[in-house]
Amino acid sequence: MNEDILHRLEQLETRLAFQDDTIEQLNREITAQGTETARLKAQLSLMVKKLKELQPGEVASQEEETPPPHY
Repeated sequence: MNEDILHRLEQLETRLAFQDDTIEQLNREITAQGTETARLKAQLSLMVKKLKELQPGEVASQEEETPPPHY
């Protein structure tokens, strides 16, 4: 009976070690994704700011645009 309990305890310890490793891997991935998300948000904010700064004369209105060649 003791051997059975020891075997089960070893199995649980092994599973726990694998779970700890998986949690650490997932944590690293989430951290990396958070960093990438923050970088992309900063880029998007910069792009929005630059678009807002454009002078209206620099972008032609839809009526002023020449139609594509297939028209």
